[in-house]
Amino acid sequence: MTDWHIEGEELANCNCNFGCPCQFGVLPTTGNCEAVVVYDIKKGHYGEVSLDGLRAAGVYYWPGPIHEGNGQMQLIIDTKATDAQCAALEAIMRGEDTEEMATMWFVYSFMSPTKHDTLRADIGLKWDIENRTGQATVDGIFDVEIRPIPNIVTGDPHRISIQLPHGFEFRHAEMGSGSAQTKGGEINLTFDATHAHLAKLNLTGQGVMDR
Repeated sequence: MTDWHIEGEELANCNCNFGCPCQFGVLPTTGNCEAVVVYDIKKGHYGEVSLDGLRAAGVYYWPGPIHEGNGQMQLIIDTKATDAQCAALEAIMRGEDTEEMATMWFVYSFMSPTKHDTLRADIGLKWDIENRTGQATVDGIFDVEIRPIPNIVTGDPHRISIQLPHGFEFRHAEMGSGSAQTKGGEINLTFDATHAHLAKLNLTGQGVMDR
C-alpha cells in the first residue's frame, strides 16, 4: 500500500439543514445526500509524488443516505497538477491505499459505484475559517459561497462548530451557510442557504491524524 499524507483545508456545501444530520447519525434532511467539496492541499505526498500546493474538488450525489450507496461522484483536479500528481490525487480520493472506512474519501468512493471521468480545471479559493466565510470557483464546473449562519432573531452571525474526536474527515469544523450551483460536469446540483463547513484536514491512509 502506497504511503500518503495530506495536510490542508476543506470547504464543503451539501443539501441538508445547517449542522448536517450525517454528523449526528441522523438521516438526511430531504432523504438524499448531495455535496460539492473543495480541498486546498498545503502539504502532502503520495509515495514519492509531492502534492504540495495543489487543489482538488468533488461533486457527489446519493439517492438516499450515503451509507445506502448507489451514489455518483466526479472528481476535479487542479490544472497545475502533473499527470503523476493527478493520478496520485485520484487514487487517494477514490479510497485506494487506504484502510477500510478510514477516511471520508474511502467512504464516498465505496458508496459511489458510478464514478464519472475525472475533470481538470482551475480552482480558485479564498476563505476565512474564523469568520466562516469562503468562496470557491471550479472553472466551468461549479461555484460555491459560504457565509455565517444568521441568528434566527437578529440576523447577526451565529457561530457553531462541531468536534468529532473519532471522525474520518476532521476533528473540528466551523459551520456555515452555503450556496452552490453546478454548471458543468455530469452531476447537476443547486444549493441555497444549506449546510456548509470549513475544516482543516490532516489525513493518511490510516485515517485522521491528531496534531
